[in-house]
Amino acid sequence: MMNNVKTYIDTAMLKTEPDLILKGGNVVDVFCGEIKKADVIIKDGIICGVGSYCGKNEVDVTGKYVMPGLVDAHVHIESSMVSPAEFAKAVMPHGITTVIADPHEITNVCGTDGLKYMKDASKNIPLDVNFMLPSCVPATPFEHSGAALTAEDTKNIAEDFYGIAEMMNYPGVVNGNAETLGKLCLDMIDGHAPLLSGNELDAYISAGIKTDHECTSSDELSEKVSKGMYILLREGTLSRDIDKLIKGVNSHTLRRCAFCTDDRFAGEIISDGSIDHCIRKTVSLGLSNTDAIIMATLNACEMYGMKCKGAVAPSYIADIIVSDDLLLNNILQVYKNGVLVCENGKALFSCEPCDTSHVTKTVHIPEITPDFFADETDDTFTAIELVPESIITKKVTVKKDNQMTKVCVIERHKNLGTKGIAYVTNYGITNGAVAATIGHDSHNVIVAGDNDSDMAFAVNTLGEDGGIAVVSEGKVLAFMPLPIAGLISLDSAENVTLQHNELETAAKKLNITDKVDPFLSLFFLPLPVIPEIRITDSGLFDVTDFKFI
Repeated sequence: MMNNVKTYIDTAMLKTEPDLILKGGNVVDVFCGEIKKADVIIKDGIICGVGSYCGKNEVDVTGKYVMPGLVDAHVHIESSMVSPAEFAKAVMPHGITTVIADPHEITNVCGTDGLKYMKDASKNIPLDVNFMLPSCVPATPFEHSGAALTAEDTKNIAEDFYGIAEMMNYPGVVNGNAETLGKLCLDMIDGHAPLLSGNELDAYISAGIKTDHECTSSDELSEKVSKGMYILLREGTLSRDIDKLIKGVNSHTLRRCAFCTDDRFAGEIISDGSIDHCIRKTVSLGLSNTDAIIMATLNACEMYGMKCKGAVAPSYIADIIVSDDLLLNNILQVYKNGVLVCENGKALFSCEPCDTSHVTKTVHIPEITPDFFADETDDTFTAIELVPESIITKKVTVKKDNQMTKVCVIERHKNLGTKGIAYVTNYGITNGAVAATIGHDSHNVIVAGDNDSDMAFAVNTLGEDGGIAVVSEGKVLAFMPLPIAGLISLDSAENVTLQHNELETAAKKLNITDKVDPFLSLFFLPLPVIPEIRITDSGLFDVTDFKFI
């Protein structure tokens, strides 16, 4: 910026013609929490003035609202099931101009090849993607992933990343494990510490961890803010936490809070939005429009040390939204670095595809037969209870009956032959099975069904590329291929949405309860860092006691 400072000064002083004048808009002042009628002038991608200006390159935004581009403060792009380019086309019309991305999904499958793909695929898109370096590959030692990043590996490549991604192994941090602490080698470290409190929380924060997106209550939010953490209010496809946390956002805690989606499917982004959806929801729950916008812009930028971003003010990067209203129901234009990139809900840019050869053909398991799923359980046993609209589960003791759904996780990276079998409640599938190569975070194959034959058929349908399959009576009802690491489609976001709709229609035919998402509820079952109970390829795991059952 300093090389052009004279140009910016001359533009502000009306000695140099600006590249763009947004004329007559209602500018959202995120510093004072006010709305001011003003013109905005831009030169070389930088805002040079907010006031009264005239010139050649005027765009009339009279009566419209002019505000900073939105920031998703923690997201796994892979969970959208589309490439970074298609992700950008989905989120940018909703006003998102910057994301803090954790690529640990693909890294758990493909290691550094996965990191390379995500970085290469994000180079020539207008969306700012700030990549954090995954800290938990694998998430814990209680499952088998496709790759592992040691503390030494992390240190060797850390300088190429914005910070250290969510540290999910909070027991490793709290207990002072040297290997775990060795990964905390950058100043910016994201947290992941559901229900952590008291001395353990103090120990976790003492490691230099600055954020958390796993708060489960307003009291938990308040405690973590009181100890200096930044809190990301999450509203993803499955985890919807704003309702639970909004009471903890007040005049004192507001500036320590931002928004994230964490995991949000492309179809839901297109239809319902992303961080703009978070703004609408918090306002509906009583937060003011301007406070919600401050959380979505300035707060996120400040907590991640993004200087000169997150405000419509002189010297700030010209990432700007022009909207009909403060709730962003009708975003008219999105500017990135002063360039119009989206208009009336449509992306105006295209992106060249990048090489995917090093991140495909990632499913390595033999053909499965029904007897693979044979199990011996007592009449009374421990099962997993799914909790609606949450990735939290409950450990329950049940008696075997027809309401139980069998679930199995199968190692798929190195053909190790390991598997874990358990039962879940609140899923309700009948006469079929669902299988996928998405199983956070190691992404082994997960399959659920009410009969072993369909479970075997569903797994075999995935093939060596992977994807999501819904089957019944030996027939494929719907299948979405995900050839990039078994996580990401090569297709457009629109076509992926259509395929996902077909999967949901097929799931309804199997009477899967509408209390849970038929796919995401399964995808998070193998994640052994979320309470209370999980199933990995090594067996049923008690997260509270951090040991196998």
